[in-house]
Amino acid sequence: MLNKKSVDDINVKGKKVLVRCDFNVPLDAELNITDENRLVAALPTIKKLIADGGKVILCSHLGKPKGEPKPELSLAPVAKRMAELLGQEVKFAADDNVVGDNAKAAVAAMNDGDVVLLENTRYRAEETKNGEAFSKDLASLADVFVNDAFGTAHRAHCSNVGVTKFVDGDCVVGYLMQKEIDFLGNAVNNPERPFVAILGGAKVSSKISVIENLLEKVDTLIIGGGMAYTFMAAHGEEVGNSLLEEDYKEYALKMEKKAEEKGVKLLIPIDTVVADDFSNDANFKTVGRGEIPADMEGLDIGPESSKLFADAINGAKTVVWNGPMGCFEMSNFAKGTIEVAEAMAKLNGATTIIGGGDSAAACNQLGFGDKMTHISTGGGASLEFLEGKELPGVVAADDK
Repeated sequence: MLNKKSVDDINVKGKKVLVRCDFNVPLDAELNITDENRLVAALPTIKKLIADGGKVILCSHLGKPKGEPKPELSLAPVAKRMAELLGQEVKFAADDNVVGDNAKAAVAAMNDGDVVLLENTRYRAEETKNGEAFSKDLASLADVFVNDAFGTAHRAHCSNVGVTKFVDGDCVVGYLMQKEIDFLGNAVNNPERPFVAILGGAKVSSKISVIENLLEKVDTLIIGGGMAYTFMAAHGEEVGNSLLEEDYKEYALKMEKKAEEKGVKLLIPIDTVVADDFSNDANFKTVGRGEIPADMEGLDIGPESSKLFADAINGAKTVVWNGPMGCFEMSNFAKGTIEVAEAMAKLNGATTIIGGGDSAAACNQLGFGDKMTHISTGGGASLEFLEGKELPGVVAADDK
């Protein structure tokens, strides 16, 4: 069990609080924010610190400026939108070196409950290398540090790990991080059973450690998406032009054997929706397992597989899902993903967790977001949590 100090465990009145948020939001050509989910998700922690009388200094990265100031990746639009969402001024400290004269002056002038936003932390080359100088600069502004950016928790950077070494006061997690630790970390390590995990997405190779870790913990493991064709091919079945990782067939068989030894049910699709081209306008049909024509490719699980997977989900008390069942961005090949999401949405009294990335996007796009217990805000970070890895950003926070 991970037990970290959170914003509820500290008193910030009159203190300068540096808060690492995840404001890595998409911007259009006019620099308008096109999806503000991450800003809204950060509000509870920020509002709590304002209400407690802290001097709130926000920081985040945005995109990949690669250690130099790029005006199109400035956090200025975020300051403007955060001010509207909070209903109070958010002073933007426009320093190309992030902690410069503007930041220092803005922080010096703060009253309790004020909010300042620093410039994009990745304007500094040291940020991604966890360089000491920048960590010290950030720490010099603050008495207390709050990490609420789960999306970068799997990276050891200055603004989420390095800074904790130089802040004198508490280093704690915000509400968003707390939620991720409670659900993702603890659901996987201490699940209510039956525990079902669903893995999809393109490649077995990118999910190896996840499969291995989950086989130690789940009652049922469902494999869909492009990964499934490697499992089929491992049994000598024809997969046509479907995604296939030849080098991982042996591994797939090994995993099936491991599942059998552990008494874990490992399910792969029993029918497939195949198409003659990778496009929504392609000709498509459903074929049984092992019957994919040589000139066609699998783009979704078939209706019988959807039913098989839904039945497995039905009795579950904990379900973790990472990776779509097919090419859900094309409507003709989204059915499998929709039906898995539907089966999860219908569960009563179960914990349903979506592990970030494409599955989170699919869930929100298809309108199931509010039916899930928890949708992770971090793709890469949630995968590493599912692999059983320790995340540097989480480890760096003080234990209770």
